Amino acid sequence: MRPSELVPLNRLREERYGKILCYPRHDRSELTRRLKELKGLGVKSVEFGGEKMAFDIPVLGKGYVGIVIVAHTDRGKVALKVRRVDADRSGMQREAEMLRRANGLDVGPTLLDTTKNFLLMEFVEGTLLPQWVEALRGRGTRSRIRRVLRGVLEQCWRLDEAGLDHGELSRAPKHIIIDENDCPRLVDFETASVNRRVSNVTSICQYLFIGSQAAKIIKKKVGEVDRKELINALKNYKQDRTRKSFKKILRVCGLDKVDRYGCGRSPSR
Repeated sequence: MRPSELVPLNRLREERYGKILCYPRHDRSELTRRLKELKGLGVKSVEFGGEKMAFDIPVLGKGYVGIVIVAHTDRGKVALKVRRVDADRSGMQREAEMLRRANGLDVGPTLLDTTKNFLLMEFVEGTLLPQWVEALRGRGTRSRIRRVLRGVLEQCWRLDEAGLDHGELSRAPKHIIIDENDCPRLVDFETASVNRRVSNVTSICQYLFIGSQAAKIIKKKVGEVDRKELINALKNYKQDRTRKSFKKILRVCGLDKVDRYGCGRSPSR
């Protein structure tokens, strides 16, 4: 991975950086407007670094809606999501509202500010779940993984209870970050919605225990979950989305006796 490059705000007019702020095409007038937005957000500089590439410049993330980079403000180091000029939406306000709702449930990176073209969020530093699980070794590995998995499921339960569907949890290799305190953090609410049937718990269970590469790694580290029993528990949960049916899922997954739930609000019993 290339070393990070810290670029002050006054240098972002250069074309090579402008192509990132106006990805995927450079537009001088659009860049001028966006630089005014960044100044209004209190951005002093941006840091180009990460495992993804955009026009040969490293970034934290790249998707259909935006590019994610690091920004430095008076609040410190934050994550900055930049709306692509060819995105399927005219602004970032809807995603900001979804993240704001998630924050109210102790889920997701903290929303700091938003404009038409930018989303300013807490920078969540950590390791993506599959890599975190695979890297664990030695005594306590199984209990650490189970505590994290319980924390993930509890967050998904809170989203379900509130009627907020994340939308990307059935394929979530990049949507769960484990921080240095073993706290799982769900990220990227760009496709979240309150207008469709929620499927956070069922989607994340399919990803963690049934049909993904992560499920194979988890099985190797903590043991096998009875697939048939889990599928039946998930079907029951779809029909009767209650805490009781959720607890049955926890039991089938071997997580009902876990004594810590990651971070955030403790579950009701």
